[in-house]
Amino acid sequence: MDEIRNKKPTIAVIGDLMIDEYIWGACERISPEAPVQVVSVNKESAVLGGAGNVLSNLRALDANVILFSVLGDDPTATLLQKLIDDLTLTDTILVTEKGRISTKKSRVIASGQQVLRFDDETTTPITLKSQMALFEALQKNLANYDAILLSDYGKGVLTPTLCQDIISHANALNIPILVDPKGTDYSKYKHATLLTPNKKEASLASQIEIKDDTSLTQALHYFKEKLALEYAIITLSEDGIGLLESEVKKIPTVAKEVFDVTGAGDTVLASLGVALASGLDIVTACQFANKAAAVVVAKVGSATATLNEVEEYDHSLNKGQAQSKIKDFTQITRISKRLKEQKRKIIFTNGCFDILHRGHAAYLERAKALGDILIVGVNSDESITRLKGENRPITPLEDRAFLLAALESVDYIIPFTEDTPYRLIQQIIPHILVKGADYEGKEVVGSDIAEEVVLIAFIEGKSTSKIIEKIQTKEVY
Repeated sequence: MDEIRNKKPTIAVIGDLMIDEYIWGACERISPEAPVQVVSVNKESAVLGGAGNVLSNLRALDANVILFSVLGDDPTATLLQKLIDDLTLTDTILVTEKGRISTKKSRVIASGQQVLRFDDETTTPITLKSQMALFEALQKNLANYDAILLSDYGKGVLTPTLCQDIISHANALNIPILVDPKGTDYSKYKHATLLTPNKKEASLASQIEIKDDTSLTQALHYFKEKLALEYAIITLSEDGIGLLESEVKKIPTVAKEVFDVTGAGDTVLASLGVALASGLDIVTACQFANKAAAVVVAKVGSATATLNEVEEYDHSLNKGQAQSKIKDFTQITRISKRLKEQKRKIIFTNGCFDILHRGHAAYLERAKALGDILIVGVNSDESITRLKGENRPITPLEDRAFLLAALESVDYIIPFTEDTPYRLIQQIIPHILVKGADYEGKEVVGSDIAEEVVLIAFIEGKSTSKIIEKIQTKEVY
């Protein structure tokens, strides 16, 4: 995740824009004119659809986005422009084609049930003049893009000629080019980095019914070889992602709950693009895309996943993996900010934790019980030597941090090199600062920052010093 945050990639999106309009109302009678429902309209709403959902997903993932598309000269185009402006993209290149009808899909929802959809659009290929205008605009800054996404909804923007021109020029500059395909003839996407068809789309396009691992492997090889792709990918819904690089792999899904799969394909395209543009390898990119999709399908309606949401979801999946809890200053600052936005109560404590023992575990359990999230600062080896003497620590930082992270009560570990954790506490600003009862009557470092200080008694006779003393005197502990 940090690679993506640090890179903040610049991504170009070329594709079909549309408006998804919703007309909401109630139905209490049947028309006397015909056997149809009469809907009393209560409200109307409109959101970006098509490639617009890819844009929303990219912005949620904090990418810089440049949009290229073609619109008609109609009221729908005006509304599309307004909704696009709300996304604060890096740049927008919209070619107006006279006489073209911009796509609007209108859905009538009566008493919570969709009863009708009507589409107003032109789906014929855009003119050669429009294609040239788009391509020339794209070429001007092509070398500055970290990835290019083609979002094809079959509305005429991504013609075979335009696709091949974009792909060949992107390949010449080693820019990843990812495609969400449409239809059954994928030849216009030949030589792309990858395509993201789902199982049904891939079955139709390859004429291979994907029903098991064998047929999945056949379809992946079919696309990789026939279309000369760098990677062949097929999204498998609840089964994750099928990937062919040098060999076939299945990247399993990580969704805990599925409420709505609307827009999940756009999330996969956007998250794969962001990951590859940030320099992640294809397997890691697929894993990231699965996590982003898992966040989205747990929401209702076309949704997006932010980096913070993906990071939190990843943390929830890896609670049993100690290493994933160990963070640095930058990460813990960001995590703390996110937790506060979620109204989570943060507890902080710190110590050397040299030779982890029952006293430590009991102390940390009681600390965690005070709130929602327990963050533990751990002294570096150098700071322990300064504080305890040249024979300490007994256990190196790497081992101490890992053992602490393995405790269920601990949510995050953050090593620090100073003699006190004051700078760390400044970064976290915890709600509660916890120290041992031996600090009674003493000044607690960071008490001027935290909202509250709580002192917790240690278990009598349980300490690292006593363990070392008994080992040195050969006593049984």
